[in-house]
Amino acid sequence: MTLSPTAPQVGTAPLLSAEGLHVTFPGRHGGPPARAVDGVDLDIRPGEIVALVGESGCGKTTLARSLLGLVEPTAGRVTFDGRPLDYSGRSLKAYRKRVQLVLQDPSGSLNPRHTVYDAVAEGLRIHGFAGDERTAVAEALSRAGLRPPERFFLRYPHELSGGQRQRVVIAGALVLEPELLVADEPVASLDASVRGEILALLLRLRTELGLSALVVTHDLGLAWNIADRVAVMYLGRIVETGAVEEVLTAPRHPYTQALLSVLPEAPGAPVILTGEPPDPSRVPSGCRFHARCQVLASAEAERAGVADACRNRDLEVLSGDGQSQVACHWAMSLKGAGNGATSHHAPADAPRAD
Repeated sequence: MTLSPTAPQVGTAPLLSAEGLHVTFPGRHGGPPARAVDGVDLDIRPGEIVALVGESGCGKTTLARSLLGLVEPTAGRVTFDGRPLDYSGRSLKAYRKRVQLVLQDPSGSLNPRHTVYDAVAEGLRIHGFAGDERTAVAEALSRAGLRPPERFFLRYPHELSGGQRQRVVIAGALVLEPELLVADEPVASLDASVRGEILALLLRLRTELGLSALVVTHDLGLAWNIADRVAVMYLGRIVETGAVEEVLTAPRHPYTQALLSVLPEAPGAPVILTGEPPDPSRVPSGCRFHARCQVLASAEAERAGVADACRNRDLEVLSGDGQSQVACHWAMSLKGAGNGATSHHAPADAPRAD
């Protein structure tokens, strides 16, 4: 099955923006603070799906929580519909009605003692919904693909399949008629046979309701199948961003190239990164990826004349406007002599929905 999502027009004013966002946490045992998000600009336009991709520990979940108003930034700001996010109680409650979270584990998201009806109706009750609750719950379940909805009202989570539970979680978000969904690894806990159904559902919701979405994932195959744009994050910063087809077929940053190289059917030998990502309380000088960079290790950066810059000169924060950008001295040095990209096949998770 293929869908034809309506992508947002370039130049449309963003619905959600992060500007110079920093989130730090106190260091352990009096040590330096951990810079979980260390300077991020990111825009999401109406009707746009953006995939935020990176390894575990790169800061993508902390960034998402900050965008949701669950973690107040140390510096920078979040704006929604042109207005700065106010972290006070009443304003934040109104904001969370318009921006809803979908978590990766539906079993952990749903109270096993609550029926499906109560799980979906919970948001309506929190926000003092004055309309017909039963009708609103039925419409949300139906939009999430659980039909006829009345058949699910009195069922409990343990009576549902994994895919059905995730649809209930999505219905619980949809019932408040949000404008933006933040989905944290939305299909990570599902069987492969169900993953495509949930991705198709998210695309259909964008087409039918005009929903925007930020999809947080480590799975580049998922990004290929659902996103208009991808932002690759490493150690608290976005290091490459652009249209999903451009970034995932011709990645410019060595980190993006390494992530893609280990996917099934990727050409050539996989790039095995050495070591672990650095401690966010001890961000290295220069490019924050340089200690693990295969381009620096192979002397390609030396031949391009940027090895010293890689080790010692920081890179600017990428703008959040959706243009194709990379934070890499080596890739930028090759721009004049070619695009510096390495060609890759599309991720082999499933056909691109188009």
